[in-house]
Amino acid sequence: MYIPKRYGQSKTYLCPFCKKDATTKNNQQVPVCYAHKASILKDLTCFCGDYLELKDGKFGIYFNCTNCGNINIKKALEMNPELGKEPKKEEKTENKPKDKKEITITSDEVDINYS
Repeated sequence: MYIPKRYGQSKTYLCPFCKKDATTKNNQQVPVCYAHKASILKDLTCFCGDYLELKDGKFGIYFNCTNCGNINIKKALEMNPELGKEPKKEEKTENKPKDKKEITITSDEVDINYS
């Protein structure tokens, strides 16, 4: 049974840093998520050992190796798995009181502030 592609579902990009859906582009025109908009791809290497040059074409970004030729972004990121293994930043956690305080309200108190 033939199921046609729906508009907008045929091509999706993933952020090379965190593997979430890419919603924006950074300064290098690489599709990234909003959290990594300021991040830049470092020099990636090919299987042959040469550095990959980032290029932007009609169908999106790709990489060029002087020995191997053009390589798509998916294959280039598979060759460099250390890219997604950035040290994770520790998120700030607010100190919340563990014990809940019991509040007694009388009918004389009309204005109540639940803080």
